[in-house]
Amino acid sequence: MKKVMYILSNIDKSNEFEWVADRMDKSRFAISFISIHSQENTAHHQFCKERNIPFFHVSYTGKKDIATALWQTVKILRREKPDVVHAHLFEGGLIGITAAFIAGIKKRIYTRHYATQHHEYAPSGVKYDKLVNKLSTQVIATCGNVQEVLTEMEGCPENKVVLIHHGFPLEDFSDVSADRIQAIKDKYQLHTHPVIGVISRYLHLKGIQYIIPAFARLREKYPTAKLVLANAKGEYKSTVQQMLQQLPEEAYVEIAFEHDNAALFKSFDVFVHVPINCRIEAFGQIYIEALAAGIPGVFTLSGVAPDVVKDGENALVVDFENAEQIYSAIDRLLSDDDLRRKIIKNGLSSLDRFTIEQKVSALEKLYEA
Repeated sequence: MKKVMYILSNIDKSNEFEWVADRMDKSRFAISFISIHSQENTAHHQFCKERNIPFFHVSYTGKKDIATALWQTVKILRREKPDVVHAHLFEGGLIGITAAFIAGIKKRIYTRHYATQHHEYAPSGVKYDKLVNKLSTQVIATCGNVQEVLTEMEGCPENKVVLIHHGFPLEDFSDVSADRIQAIKDKYQLHTHPVIGVISRYLHLKGIQYIIPAFARLREKYPTAKLVLANAKGEYKSTVQQMLQQLPEEAYVEIAFEHDNAALFKSFDVFVHVPINCRIEAFGQIYIEALAAGIPGVFTLSGVAPDVVKDGENALVVDFENAEQIYSAIDRLLSDDDLRRKIIKNGLSSLDRFTIEQKVSALEKLYEA
């Protein structure tokens, strides 16, 4: 049996790791987790306790803790002796992959969860990305965009990069009870029409600064329209909230975190996700989740979108940084019932490559290779 140690950083709760843990073949793989986090008692820790999955906490509150966290991680790895280390996220990769190299773990896998964020916003971080790429034995790209960033921009050898899409229990997004949807509508007062949904952290790269003026114009035609901004946290928060002041208070709602994401999607009439350029989004799980939920979307082609989104077929595609096109696309989806039905139908049938079963199978093959 292969011992697989996952190393995560700054994760309180993640459906992705829960889905994988529940579906991994227990007769072939024994999984455990190292959580590099400021707190030990996270939702992910509780998940592991409920399933008797070994869980190790490494205290980390910021860059000053890197050396201590690295040494603690090395000690855990030397004691537990996993066959495979699979690290995720920036600190998880920097600390986890480096520790695995020091501890002599022969199979060191890193999943790259961001694309050009360091290149565009924190150039000093690129050298650490290259170090993690070098010390990893395999680097997983979540989509073609990340694959190109790794090989073309960072010089990671092509034979080291493995393409494995994120996977989803797609039925969880399509099969949502009316009671759950009603509970979300009641919770956030989403009883007006239309409801325009956004699920993105408050980051410049997500393009929310173009959605708000588009929505402001939409309210001129639809006075009862409501904008939902979920996952409403991040370093661009002050700018976003300043822009929101142009709207009446009843015209929008900010949601820091909603556990029932599927029911939240089902509360939207249109979903909008518009990262600002083709490279910046590493994957964009919400592209897939919106398609799976059957919610017509307005998208820019970033992250995984070029791999799956077809303009006018399963979504409407707009140019980058273009509030006018965002407004026009939303208006078109609200006013053309035939187009909505076509996009919803095609969206649901375009997701064969993104099942959680396919992802787990690809991971198992990689761990055994």
